[in-house]
Amino acid sequence: MTSLATSTASSANATSVAASTTASTASSSSAASLTQDDFLQLLTAQLKYQSPTSPADPTQMTEEFASISTVDGINQLNTQLSSIATSNGASQIAQASSLVGRQVAVSGNSLIADSSGKAEGAFSLPDATSSTNVTILNPNGSIATTLKLGALGAGQQSFSWSGGTPGTDYSYEISAADETGNAVSATPYTVYNVQGVNLSSGSPTLNVAGSATALPVSSVQTVLGASS
Repeated sequence: MTSLATSTASSANATSVAASTTASTASSSSAASLTQDDFLQLLTAQLKYQSPTSPADPTQMTEEFASISTVDGINQLNTQLSSIATSNGASQIAQASSLVGRQVAVSGNSLIADSSGKAEGAFSLPDATSSTNVTILNPNGSIATTLKLGALGAGQQSFSWSGGTPGTDYSYEISAADETGNAVSATPYTVYNVQGVNLSSGSPTLNVAGSATALPVSSVQTVLGASS
């Protein structure tokens, strides 16, 4: 009889302690934020006040410990990922800021005449050429002029033209040939002067002269130098 009473009292005491511990834990944090320390407190109370006639199942306890370890590991991983995202965001802003006041080239074949009528372009050659011509086209498609650049080496090249109308968008075409007369296919770029950095979107973008649309930093193919 005494044993039964002791067992009943122990069970009641365990229930009271577990309820008290659970209520305290719930008041300080949600279930999703339980840590291993919280779990160990519950486990200690469970072992201390377990009934002699119905001890805790070790298999179930192992599964509970594995579950709390998994949750804690996920929380740590989320913290690390948040830290990496913050670091990457700061790095992107620094990278974008370093481009202010410089010329950047993106894919395209537009020429944008500035306030003095000057326009600058760039292109890339896969091989050296013996002759290279740049044909500049008016907005209506007619030929404005042709620049004869002569022989050029492989790699990035640039050119400028001072005969444009301020604020007008032109386009251009490149015709090039090597010393044997075979055509060399050039990759054209549109050159912009970077005026500032836009932070209103998720990732920093570049405010550039001659375009109402900000440019993603990822669209920059190459940096030419300081804007003129």
